[in-house]
Amino acid sequence: MIRTQITTDKFAITLSLVCVAHCFLVPSFFIMSAGFLSFSIDNELIHRSVVLLAVPISVCALSLGYKNHKMTSFLPAGVFGLLLLILAVVLGESGLGVLGEKALTLLGSILTVYAHYKNHQACRALDCSSCHEE
Repeated sequence: MIRTQITTDKFAITLSLVCVAHCFLVPSFFIMSAGFLSFSIDNELIHRSVVLLAVPISVCALSLGYKNHKMTSFLPAGVFGLLLLILAVVLGESGLGVLGEKALTLLGSILTVYAHYKNHQACRALDCSSCHEE
């Protein structure tokens, strides 16, 4: 079984970007395709699902990175980013308003992507064996 640091970081980055894309692009998609679609997708369910998947993967990737190279400089950004993503889902539009929810989602995703990118770069710079496929 191949389970690598780099793969989990890339997957976590992808999920964070999916969260941003969902938050900013899906409403436009629904507006443009309103005449063609006759069904409704629960927007909050999708947002919760993406965050529910992203948080454990991010925690796993960041903790593996710390275990492998003991670098903590970018961990606070990752943890804070995840907390913002969770807060955006928990409070939602009703608690934050549309702009507040989007702002938290965008900022949380940017911080999470940054942390995973730095984690990925630290792993590649050290060329540690635990970061590469065997």
